[in-house]
Amino acid sequence: MTSTSNKGRLSWWQLSLLGIGCTLGTGFFLGTSMAIHKSGPAVLIPFLLAAICTYIVYEALVKMSVENPDKGSFRTYAKQAFGRWAGFSNGWVYLISELLIMGSQLMALGIFTKFWFPALPLWVAASIYAVLGLVVILTGMKGFENFQNIFGALKAAAIVMFIIVAIIIIIRATQSAPIESLQSNYEGFFSQGIKGIWLGLLYAFYAYGGIEVMGLMVIDLKNPKEAPKAGRIMLIVITIIFIMAIALALALVSWKDFSIDESPFITALQGYHIPFVADIFNGVLIIAGFSTMVASLYAVITILTTLAEDHDAPAILAKKGKMKIPFPAFLFLTSGLVITIVIGFLMPEKIFEYLITAAGLMLIYNWLFILITYRKLMELSRWEQIKNSLGMLLIAVTVSGTLGEKTSRLGFCVGLLFIVLIGVATWIVVKRQKNIA
Repeated sequence: MTSTSNKGRLSWWQLSLLGIGCTLGTGFFLGTSMAIHKSGPAVLIPFLLAAICTYIVYEALVKMSVENPDKGSFRTYAKQAFGRWAGFSNGWVYLISELLIMGSQLMALGIFTKFWFPALPLWVAASIYAVLGLVVILTGMKGFENFQNIFGALKAAAIVMFIIVAIIIIIRATQSAPIESLQSNYEGFFSQGIKGIWLGLLYAFYAYGGIEVMGLMVIDLKNPKEAPKAGRIMLIVITIIFIMAIALALALVSWKDFSIDESPFITALQGYHIPFVADIFNGVLIIAGFSTMVASLYAVITILTTLAEDHDAPAILAKKGKMKIPFPAFLFLTSGLVITIVIGFLMPEKIFEYLITAAGLMLIYNWLFILITYRKLMELSRWEQIKNSLGMLLIAVTVSGTLGEKTSRLGFCVGLLFIVLIGVATWIVVKRQKNIA
C-alpha cells in the first residue's frame, strides 16, 4: 500500500481520528484487566506514565517526519542516523513484532466470537477475520482510512457509553448508601506498592501501541507541520477516556474481582443486570481487535515494501502491479498470517503468551530507537533533551518490569532471542554488502 498517490489528502483532525482507530484496541479493552491485576487501584499511575512516554515518542517521530517526509518513517531515519544496519534491524524487529501481535489479535477475536457461536472452531473464526482484514488492505489507503474512522468512532462511542452508564449507576447508588467497592479501592489504592506500578507499566504501554502507525501516515497530511497537533489532541482525548473509564470501573467493582480473561468493563457492569451489556461489549471487543489488527497489517506492508525497496528484503516484494498494493508483499503478509495462526494453535497457551510478551517488548525497543535516532538526527533544545531522556528512562523502567515475575521474564528472554537472531542476520547482510563493495 503506497502513499504517493494520496499525498497531501489528510487534514490533521482526520489523522487524529485514524490514530484513535489504530490505538483503541484489545490492549485497552482486554489488557487493562492484566494491568489492574498487577497494580491494583494504582493502575491509573502506569496509564498516565505510559501516556507521557507515548507522546514523547510520537512527537520525536513526527518532528523527524516533518523535517524529512518518507514512507519508511522510523526505519528510514534510523538508517540515516546510524547506517544500513540500523535501518535493516529496525524494520525487521518491528515487522516480526507486529506479525506476532496480529497472531494474538486473531486468537482473541476467535475467542470473542465463540461467545456467540460456541460450536465454531477457533481456527475457522481466526481465518475469517484474517481474510476480512486482507480485504480491507486490498481497498487501498482510502478504504483503510474510511474503515478506521468508522470503527474508531464506534469504539470511542462504546467507552463514552460505559462512562455515562457508570456515572448514572454511581449517582443512583450513592443516594441510598456508599458504594463499598469505591471505598475499599480508595483505601487500598497503593495495596500492590511500587512493585505493582512497576509490573503494570508494560500492560499500560500495550494500550497505547499503534502511535507508530500514525507516524507512517504523516506524509499523507495536507500540512505535515500539523502532525504534532494531531497526535497531541488524539493522545489527550484517548488518555482522558482511558483514565475516566478505568477509574469508574474501579468505582463499581473491587479491583480483586477483575479477571485477566475478561474485559474490566464487562466485569464492572455485570452485577447491575443491564440488558445485553455482555453482548454489546463483546461486539466492541471484536471491533477493537479487528481494527487494530488491520492497522498492524497496514504498518507491516508499508515497512515490508520500504525494506524491499532498500534491498533489505527481497526486491520482488516491492514490485507493483495493477493492484493498489505490491502483490508479492501482500502474499508475504498472507503467508505470515497463516503461520501465526498455525503457531497460535499448535503451541501450548503459555508459550504463545511468552511470544506475545516478547512482541510487545520488541515494539517498545522500537520506540526506544526512535528516541535515540531523534537525538542523533535533530538539534534538540534543553527541554527537548530532558523530554527525550525521560522517555528513554520510562521505557527502560518498563522493560525492567518484565524481570519482576516468571511469565513476563520468560517473554523477555524470548524477545531477546529474536533480537539476537535479527542481529546475526543484520551482521551477515552488512558484511556481504562490504564484500561486494
